[in-house]
Amino acid sequence: MKYLLGTSLILCAVALPLPAHAQDEGPPVPVEKAAYHWPVFRNDYAMVLRVNFGPGKGAGYHIHSLDQISVIVEDSENAGQLLNEAPTPGRRNERGSVGFTAFSKKPMTHKTMNVGSTPFQNIVIGLIKPQPGTFKPAARDAASYHQLFDNERARAWRLLLEPGQTAAAITQNAPGLRVVVDGGEIAEIVPGEPERGQILRLGDFYWQEPGATRAVRNIGTTRANIVEIEIK
Repeated sequence: MKYLLGTSLILCAVALPLPAHAQDEGPPVPVEKAAYHWPVFRNDYAMVLRVNFGPGKGAGYHIHSLDQISVIVEDSENAGQLLNEAPTPGRRNERGSVGFTAFSKKPMTHKTMNVGSTPFQNIVIGLIKPQPGTFKPAARDAASYHQLFDNERARAWRLLLEPGQTAAAITQNAPGLRVVVDGGEIAEIVPGEPERGQILRLGDFYWQEPGATRAVRNIGTTRANIVEIEIK
C-alpha cells in the first residue's frame, strides 16, 4: 500500500499544470513591452526602462534593438536564454557596474530570470537615434570623475564623493543622464546661483540638458555613488 500511495502521489504531481512561465510564452516582444521592464522616461534621445524583479521573477523572450547603456543598481543572480539556444547558468552582475551594447548592429532576443535571493534592479537607457548626433562631450576632471567608457555613441563617468568632498566644476556639452547607485545628499553649485540641495535615492535618474556648468558637493553623511552619461 505504501508503494502504491507513493506512486499515486508522483503521478498526481506530474499531472499538475506547469507554471505560466514554462508554458507557451508567445512571440518575443520589444524590450519596453517585456514583463518587469517599465518605460519611465522618453524623449528624442533616450528611452529609459526600470528593470526590477524579485527572486523567482523574470521576463519571457524580448528583443533588444537599440544601442543600450545599463547601470546595475541592485544586483542578484540572473539566468538567461538566447532564442533557439541552450539556457545559460545564473551569474551575478556587480552592483554599480555600467555597460554598453551596440544592439542596433546586432539585435538580441532572450529571456531572463532572477535565480538569486535578492531583488535585481537595472536602469536601462536605449539610445533612440540609430547614429551618433553632433554632440561632443568634454573631458572632465579625472580627480573627481572616473571615465567608464567612451565610444561613438556616448561617454560615461563615475562620481564618488565622500561626505564633505566637492567635485570640480564641469561644463556639460551634450545631453545625458545622472543615475544614482548610492544615495545621499548633494548640492549643485552653479556660478551666479545659490547652492541647490538634492536628496538622492538608489535607482533615481535625472535628465540633464547640455550647456550647464556645475560643481557638486556631498553635503550628506554617506558616500554618493553617481553615474553620469553624455550622449553623442
